[in-house]
Amino acid sequence: SHLRLSGSITALATPFTLAGELDLDAWRRLLLAQLSGGTGALVVAGSTGEAASLRDAEYEALLRTAVEVAGGRVPVLAGTGHTATARTIEATRRAAALGADAALVVTPPYARPTQSGLLAHFRAVADEGGLPVVMYNVPPRTGCDLQPSTVAGLAGHPRIAGVKEAVSDPRRLQEWLALRSDGFAVLCGDDASAAAAMLGGADGVVSVVSNVVPGAMRRLCELALAGRREEALAWDARLQPLYAFASVEPNPIPVKALLQRLGFGTGLRLPLTPLSDAHHAAAARMAAAAEAIERSLRDPLAA
Repeated sequence: SHLRLSGSITALATPFTLAGELDLDAWRRLLLAQLSGGTGALVVAGSTGEAASLRDAEYEALLRTAVEVAGGRVPVLAGTGHTATARTIEATRRAAALGADAALVVTPPYARPTQSGLLAHFRAVADEGGLPVVMYNVPPRTGCDLQPSTVAGLAGHPRIAGVKEAVSDPRRLQEWLALRSDGFAVLCGDDASAAAAMLGGADGVVSVVSNVVPGAMRRLCELALAGRREEALAWDARLQPLYAFASVEPNPIPVKALLQRLGFGTGLRLPLTPLSDAHHAAAARMAAAAEAIERSLRDPLAA
């Protein structure tokens, strides 16, 4: 049974304690909230999860716990992308040993490989990493841009399961959709354009705001994937203020401010700093809005 990825996939934030240690209690509660909200897959230790700041033992504890809590109900994707291919393969093998279902592999940051370098990188990780690979393209963070034409030769690889594209350009989306198949999912990496992408044929979204509104993102995805345009766009409009707030400072700073107000961990690790004071009032409003939206889904009478 090959991996089918679709719907709302949460790029999980990593909760810390006041002392700056991993908060595994908050992590378990966050995982359970995601499962009860209907999230379709979980991403552990991606960029939203502050992967670069995690020690090896912490990464293993996060992933092991996620695999255990998910219990096979939804796929668990582990962020394994590094600048060097050999290190990425090692990290992917480690994630496989810890029970991950797939690897989310960002284009090698900082190195700025050519398109043929990217092709060779992803082929090597798929061949040798031991897990299905979801390629992740986010040029503003990495300094390179994976072209769909480059991937055309990889989309049929038995261990390349899809792409997460954060460039929200309709033309780019069309190029990816031409490569879509049963074994190759096209996932939107940008909350604000996810409804349009799914209405246009994308399989799902790797979402940041679903950390705080898992039920709402699941609903949005259900409607968009069913082609229920009016209803999907109505949900999308309701969530737009949250999308906007999530990018008032670099991700995951704003979403972690919301999670903290909702009782899931506290703070970030340098060089990321907590949300600046100017945005605190908005954070309080958005956390309350997130709670109200989720409550309305659980209890229709509260709507």
